[in-house]
Amino acid sequence: MQTDMKTPLLSSSAPDAPDASEPLPQRLGGPVIGIIGSGDFSRSLAIRLVASGFRVVVGSRDPHRVARGLFPDGVELRSQREAVDSAERVVFTAVYPEHYSTLVGLRERLDGKVLVDVSNATGLKSEERSNAERLAELFPKSRVVKAFNVVSAWALQAGAHDGSRQVLVCSDCSDSKATVLQLARRLGFTPVDLGGLCASRNIEEAPLLLFPSWGGPILATFLLFLFFYGYNFVRRILLPYLDHGENNFYQLPLQTVNETLPAVALVTLALVYLPGLLAAVLQLGHGTKYKRFPDWLDRWLCSRKQLGLLSFLCAGLHAVYSMCLTLRRAAGYTLLNAAYRQVKKGVENSWVEQQVWRSDLYLSSGILGLGVLALLAITSLPSVGNALTWREFTFVQSGLGYVALTLSIMHTLFFGWDFAFFPGSYPYYLPPVFLLSLILPCVVLVGRLILALPCLMLRLTKIRRGWESPRHRPQNNQEPPEGDPPRICGDV
Repeated sequence: MQTDMKTPLLSSSAPDAPDASEPLPQRLGGPVIGIIGSGDFSRSLAIRLVASGFRVVVGSRDPHRVARGLFPDGVELRSQREAVDSAERVVFTAVYPEHYSTLVGLRERLDGKVLVDVSNATGLKSEERSNAERLAELFPKSRVVKAFNVVSAWALQAGAHDGSRQVLVCSDCSDSKATVLQLARRLGFTPVDLGGLCASRNIEEAPLLLFPSWGGPILATFLLFLFFYGYNFVRRILLPYLDHGENNFYQLPLQTVNETLPAVALVTLALVYLPGLLAAVLQLGHGTKYKRFPDWLDRWLCSRKQLGLLSFLCAGLHAVYSMCLTLRRAAGYTLLNAAYRQVKKGVENSWVEQQVWRSDLYLSSGILGLGVLALLAITSLPSVGNALTWREFTFVQSGLGYVALTLSIMHTLFFGWDFAFFPGSYPYYLPPVFLLSLILPCVVLVGRLILALPCLMLRLTKIRRGWESPRHRPQNNQEPPEGDPPRICGDV
């Protein structure tokens, strides 16, 4: 066999697999890493390891059945036993968990080596032991490390060019874990140490989770949409039809959706900033920042980014729907009917200055609000947010966020104009949707203005810088509890 690194090992002129008795050549270069398994993930992992300067030996149950050219140049294709013997320290197990028992014959050869398990769980909320724990039980003298299962085969081939792909790692052996952490860095990934092997169950279930941080925000947005859409349906379509047979069902696909989306966007945007106000009120009431928030408020605070992006989505869809309103056939008929009535009445000039101002004001404020929301959405991306300082990020997300909320409220108020004061705006004693959607945003905006008062803002700033009210500090004549370190004001 040729020993030149540049010579393809699986060329058409070479045999399908080397003879089992033939010793592996001694190559110059990086350390040898073994991979048990010859599937897609094994091939992608081998590509990444070779590109990072490692020598790779892939072990297959039947090397002769592996297609020629499947693995890149510089990869040795051997039996599983030879791959384990050739590996200097690290061996990847890229086989399905149900085949772990077939590796028992390699137990003695794997003694003392780092065994990296890359498998995923088969289901969520399982009470069984993790795959890595089962592997550790089968190979008690090996150092089992859970890693690389959250990285896809495509990511391994493409490489972590943006440096943001994380590799979750856990193991009961600190030295072996440090080896895999360093290996992940050399491959261009960002390793995250999650502790002992007891965390392997959560790591194995991580790839199976479907948007784990988006469930609550999506559910809240969907429920808001159902509420406002149902309210519009009852108020504008169902009750008029039952009352006097007016058929407005044609409004369901477009017009009713367009009237629902801005209400959902406005309320969802208010939900982004409401938990911050509640947290500030709790800190003022407790007189300290060291008391934990309730769990529901913690989860709400962690969902603000998702709620903001969903608000931007609804606002963007509202803009698109609004531009499409004039393309409807119903809009053409409505315009023709209005022109006919105007001609019939002999009106030569239908210009209404008040309505012109109204339309221009609510359109302008709506466009500005959507633009600021787009800026908030862009800066929420990690690649953009990481380039900002903390002060810049806070200014955009908090300062400009309230600007977007204010512009959205103005957009709604200009749209409603003085219609809220007309009895005809309350058919069947039901208020218009824009009035309902203004309640929570106005409460949030007024609450923010109240907290901006100097008497409250100064106290809140002191609390967030570590100050505590006297009731949280021990009296001068009382000694602090033994073993409890003294509290330091100003602790960050």
